[in-house]
Amino acid sequence: MSTTPQHLRAAREHAHAHANDHANGRAHTDAYALADDLAHERVRARAEIDLGALRANVRTLRARVAAGNAQVMAVVKADAYGHGAVPCARAALEAGAAWLGTATPYEALALRAAGIEAPILCWLWTPGGPWRAGIEAGLDMTVSGRWALDEVAEAARAAGRPARIQLKADTGLGRNGCLAGDWPHLVGEALKAQDQGLVRVTGVWSHFACADEPGHPSIAAQLAAFQDMLEYAEKAGVEPEVRHMANSPATLTLPETHFDLVRTGVATYGISPSPELGTPADFGLRPVMRLSASVAGVKRAPAGLGVSYGHHYVTDRETTLALVPLGYADGVPRHASGRGPVLVGDKVRTVAGRVAMDQFVVDLGGDVVEPGERAVLFGPGDDGEPTAEDWARAAGTIAYEIVTRIGARVPRVYLDGTGEEA
Repeated sequence: MSTTPQHLRAAREHAHAHANDHANGRAHTDAYALADDLAHERVRARAEIDLGALRANVRTLRARVAAGNAQVMAVVKADAYGHGAVPCARAALEAGAAWLGTATPYEALALRAAGIEAPILCWLWTPGGPWRAGIEAGLDMTVSGRWALDEVAEAARAAGRPARIQLKADTGLGRNGCLAGDWPHLVGEALKAQDQGLVRVTGVWSHFACADEPGHPSIAAQLAAFQDMLEYAEKAGVEPEVRHMANSPATLTLPETHFDLVRTGVATYGISPSPELGTPADFGLRPVMRLSASVAGVKRAPAGLGVSYGHHYVTDRETTLALVPLGYADGVPRHASGRGPVLVGDKVRTVAGRVAMDQFVVDLGGDVVEPGERAVLFGPGDDGEPTAEDWARAAGTIAYEIVTRIGARVPRVYLDGTGEEA
């Protein structure tokens, strides 16, 4: 939930309304407390989401695939990689994205519930999944095996309308998708269900395993396998509206993979899918999230003071310590203990000792800042702050995980591209 001024005003208006109904004022007090809690959480910590940057990223990605007439699917799974699915979906569509993509059906249904009518593909279904709800919501639903085809066909009978399905080919990722040996059977059964009016096969697609590793031999092998499986499906009678294989790295570096549609996930949010491919700036992208917190306390510390759990950090001199009220419960990776970079007082510092559940400490080296000053964990890097990629290196992971894991306890504050709240 974003804590915009409108949310705060709404909470206060709610308080006034209930005060008129309850002479003791209890509802009045509770709603005021809610508004104050939301405002305080924005002071404690916040993730600023620059929707202007997101729109610019989508326009950049559209320009990159325009020569081949491919469209852009903005992937907003996992709450838009931690950025907020509904605001980011709307911003992406405003910038010209033609499709949205989610992993789970409930992510897709939440977009429909928010009034978003654009085409949506969701791909991670499990037996008993809400097929009928997906049909009635007009979702494109991925089918990778016979069990899924049977379930979606039965749901279509119950709904009295055909399901929109896309067949996914496993061309070498070894994850979701139909392997080549089973592909003729799945295609044949899907066409039978289509002839019965139960489904409409709207797409054929696959996913790369190593597109973020330039020159990896699996890239050419997967592309060839996809072309073969696509050709088989089309010769059998499938007339897909869209054929797609390219994820973010393939979109940025492999134009031969663009087909009708590219699925841009992390690139939409201004993060490079791989440092080996280039920085965000190399691709004309800008990071969308800026994570910061208010310094909760500053104190002089003597030499020899153990800091945080386990005393993995001990001050080697008299110094100053600053407390940052973010921890692994908020998504700050514990694996970055002793290594995570933080901009405090115009200097990049390092997490001192272990990251705890709700807080961590930085050693200011004798510098003094005031409680309430912002500590910036990551952002675009314009002001000398670290980036999500810097944190990924510190934690031994990828930038995807850094932004996606930022938890719901951190309010998202949406900016319109001018620095003002959207």
